Amino acid sequence: MDKSVRRYLSEIGRCGGKKSKRKLDSETARRMVAVREARRIYRSFYVKCFWSYDPNYKITAKDIPWVIEQLMKNGDRFALEAAKKLCRLQNSK
Repeated sequence: MDKSVRRYLSEIGRCGGKKSKRKLDSETARRMVAVREARRIYRSFYVKCFWSYDPNYKITAKDIPWVIEQLMKNGDRFALEAAKKLCRLQNSK
């Protein structure tokens, strides 16, 4: 193995053990996960539940209850399962 490759692998290996410099409390992290999941669900169920809304709409934390409501009102069994999952994420403490 070339010395430069060995040095590079050594350097990136050291970075893996360093603690993240990002300061993120658990509540904010949970909210970020819930928003990410709501965005994924919005895209996945767009045709069935959100067809009359902008396909490029950017879901935020305040939109999560609306996403859940639309899934329950317009969705099938799979949409209801997704709504349950989103409710759990939103209400987790």
